[in-house]
Amino acid sequence: MRASLREKVIQVCEKKIAQKGETVGVSFYAFFANKNDDPALLMEVATWWIQTHKLNHFEKAKKILTLVGEREQL
Repeated sequence: MRASLREKVIQVCEKKIAQKGETVGVSFYAFFANKNDDPALLMEVATWWIQTHKLNHFEKAKKILTLVGEREQL
């Protein structure tokens, strides 16, 4: 996952947790506007979310933060 996308994922997850608490869930669509203006980026996130980590449509934001952090260290 590219660094700019990783930062966006972290920002969105942290914001959702701050607003709605530790148990808030997110989908990979949470990182995009309501339009598909960058299909390659959407596919990058979908591949990371679905193929690489085999995640459900909604996952806990805390779990996503952990996965992004682990992936960054690899």
